[in-house]
Amino acid sequence: MEPRKRPEYVLEVLADPTCVKDIVRGILHTIFFHRYFPSMRPSSLEVLDLTLPVVADPELETLIETRVGQLVRQLSSTSSPSGGSRGELGVRFFEKRRRKAGGLGGWLTGTARNEEEICWEVWKLKITLTTPRTESERMTLLRAEAPALQRTAMSIVKIVNRDKDHIPPITTSEANPFPYEILLNPRAEYDGKTIGFYA
Repeated sequence: MEPRKRPEYVLEVLADPTCVKDIVRGILHTIFFHRYFPSMRPSSLEVLDLTLPVVADPELETLIETRVGQLVRQLSSTSSPSGGSRGELGVRFFEKRRRKAGGLGGWLTGTARNEEEICWEVWKLKITLTTPRTESERMTLLRAEAPALQRTAMSIVKIVNRDKDHIPPITTSEANPFPYEILLNPRAEYDGKTIGFYA
């Protein structure tokens, strides 16, 4: 049986320093709202007069806040004289699979793991921080941010509604059947089978 093709989705985000944190949080929560399978009570977040879904899970919210905070600090410290900087966040979702029997090495040493995590979906957020130099530039950027965020949110909805065949079956009774990670500035390395992310 041929392995499933793991999709990778890239979302371009443009933001100014006053809104970047809320915009990125809103986008991450929108992705997780559609890919977080435990039962939950939906909540919402208002960003630029748009209502976006929020996954009200303390562990996930802490991870999102941590990564967004790291991103904002990085963008603030690397701003160029022209008033802009770039950063990236990567989100990966995994399934747990039973590891195929591969010899006695781990069993004899007591280090055998009977599960492995296989990535089944990747999202990349490429964030450009733009610092307006004039009031006119600031107003133009503010008028562009809300429609851009709405297009990004609708793109996420279209993708998750269209691309479902790659989602693995839920084979566990754990609260969250699919582990995930959010990484700052992931670097992709393709070896024909996997893409590795490194913070």
